[in-house]
Amino acid sequence: MNASSTRRYLSVWLRRLATDRFARVSPRPVDEPLVIVAPIKSALRITALNDAAARLRLRTGMALADARAMYPALAVEHADPDADQRLLEAIADWCDRYTPLVGLMSPDGLAFDISGCAHLFGGEAALCRDLGGRLATQGFAVRIAVAGTLGCAYAVARFGEIRADSYVIVPHGSLRAPLASLPLASLRLASEVTDALGQVGLKLIGDVLERPRAPLAARFGVELIRRLDQALGLEDEPIRPRLPVPVAMVERRFPEPIGLESDVLGTISQLARDLDRVLERRGEGARLLQVALFRVDGKVHRIELGTSAPVRDPMRVQRLFVDRLAVLGDACDPGFGFDMLRLTALVTERFDPPQTGFAGSDSDASLAHLIDRLGARFGLRRVTRLVAQDTHIPEFAVAAMPAHAPGSAKQQLLPLEQESLIPLRPIRLFERPERIEAVAEVPDGPPVRFRWRQVLHEVARAEGPERIATEWWRDQDGRDLTRDYFRVESRQGARVWLYREGLYGRETVQPRWFLHGLFA
Repeated sequence: MNASSTRRYLSVWLRRLATDRFARVSPRPVDEPLVIVAPIKSALRITALNDAAARLRLRTGMALADARAMYPALAVEHADPDADQRLLEAIADWCDRYTPLVGLMSPDGLAFDISGCAHLFGGEAALCRDLGGRLATQGFAVRIAVAGTLGCAYAVARFGEIRADSYVIVPHGSLRAPLASLPLASLRLASEVTDALGQVGLKLIGDVLERPRAPLAARFGVELIRRLDQALGLEDEPIRPRLPVPVAMVERRFPEPIGLESDVLGTISQLARDLDRVLERRGEGARLLQVALFRVDGKVHRIELGTSAPVRDPMRVQRLFVDRLAVLGDACDPGFGFDMLRLTALVTERFDPPQTGFAGSDSDASLAHLIDRLGARFGLRRVTRLVAQDTHIPEFAVAAMPAHAPGSAKQQLLPLEQESLIPLRPIRLFERPERIEAVAEVPDGPPVRFRWRQVLHEVARAEGPERIATEWWRDQDGRDLTRDYFRVESRQGARVWLYREGLYGRETVQPRWFLHGLFA
């Protein structure tokens, strides 16, 4: 079974994107000719033009001097490819309302995978009319085609005969007939290849459909055969979506736009209940949630928040977005209102119903909710938790990880058992141990005095040693590095954590002393 029998693709060609961008910024009469120019080969040449200029028989590639000689009052703007690309990405972001599988076909096209979703809009024809009408209202000239392959949809949208309502639908299973009458340039071939084909009289796709493949590939390259197979559905050509494809998604469309924050939060609450049912069937909880607010003017606000543990409780989800919207404030401007809201779970994890005790509340759930609310207000990466690591080396025993990172909630830092009234680990642990001078009993006695930061300390009390050795698999130099730690209180009032690195008589290097942390 080839790709064309199971998939449906939609191609959008924004045929006047560059001039439409200027018309949206500074409206001008429809019949006023406008050209876009850029320096090419030491001369300003036309790179884009509107319909009024095209009716004057101006064309892309023409020198501006020649065009001005013919029409002195011609309106001219300079090309800005970066601005055109940003506008194309914004349009693609808005088109996410139809399907999450939206990709760019730069510099002026979009590609959709609408397999299995066209019925949500009343069929493929209704989807095309809705999409084309909305884009036309926003000021864009568009051509739309739907076909069983992306290559066929692209070719028909740009080179096929489009009816008055700016779209055409290629029936299921019909690919060869619509493609045969189109020029070879519609296969997205390099200009050198199409020129070489034209020189031998091969100008249409139908001219090469029945010809032997091997001679064509040998003379014109394998790219010709690959593009032809993609258009015919003999080779798959998937779309590369701009945005991550959500794991679970629910949405609401409104016959009249909404703009009040209470209406938005109420809709999020309803969507959270729908998402809860979807995730419950999957046995999963959300770790990364996103609300997409689609404005009627084409702008899209996307609000993301992460969670420290899998979550699907609707009340908790709504509360998190209440906190997030409170932080965003005017940054989430509704404009003329939102006509669609979507709630998605971008990242999920397995979530089994928790078993709670008979007495008291679930402190873990309360802590997780607190972490989530802090993350919603201050940002995902600004809330961290300490996670125990598989090592005894103190400076590597714990690591600060983002609280929302997958798996961090499963690795809680457990409290260490105390063997004395003195804390087992100092409150302040230096990132890098500081070298000190110490006098101690040999071989394993505690220090009698030590000098730290030019200050001499006399030891009043000491407890230890606590021996910590490097794991054998971490020893890169073949040395068994050993530390003997002491908890020390000096007569000057310092309460510190010292260690001796190395053992007397067992290593070639003389042992050294370091100060690693401070107790309260």
